Amino acid sequence: MNKVTTAQEAIARIKDGDTVLVGGFLQAGSPETLLKALLEQSTATNLTVVSNDTGTTQSHMYKIMEQGRVSNVHASYIGANPLTGKMLIENPDSVTLYPQGTLAEKIRCGGAGIAAFYTPVGVGTLVEEGKEKRRFGDRDYLLETALRGDVALVKATVADKAGNCFLRGSTKNFGAIMARAADYVIAEAQKIVEVGELDPELVTIPGIFIDAIVPSEV
Repeated sequence: MNKVTTAQEAIARIKDGDTVLVGGFLQAGSPETLLKALLEQSTATNLTVVSNDTGTTQSHMYKIMEQGRVSNVHASYIGANPLTGKMLIENPDSVTLYPQGTLAEKIRCGGAGIAAFYTPVGVGTLVEEGKEKRRFGDRDYLLETALRGDVALVKATVADKAGNCFLRGSTKNFGAIMARAADYVIAEAQKIVEVGELDPELVTIPGIFIDAIVPSEV
């Protein structure tokens, strides 16, 4: 199956009120082609964005937020995007911050069908407010629930036309797990090859998890 399509056609899947998982680690692995299409060719609003950092002032995510189209954010670091900080100040309930490893595990569990997990991270801090706490052995743990999205946007270094993706270096930090934790997954790829040309040993995300492939502009 050839999953290659245009950014506009792929982004049309996103609708008002969706939860969108956005891969990337600051600028590394940020799906800027897809975010640009979401900015310019979609009117979807009231979005919940799940992102490690919600990008920087140079990213298209920042411009989408400038349009007031993001109502909620789940992230672990927001220092590079002042609009996310503004959301947190003006409406604390609109931004939920997690320790980075906790956010990653919430998404991983969402893709693995695991409803929740216990972690010692955050015990005795603001992180534990409103969460179930349980003691195992001689240590306290917090219950964290899984996190899934309606759509995931990820960036691949190389993808074949069936959707098998290779992600290089730190670009895989969130992209690899987000692709398993959404109902519809769009990958933009810097290079698209024929099926069979991508070494199976290099596949980071199997094509079964990818619904659409878009050529990357950057």
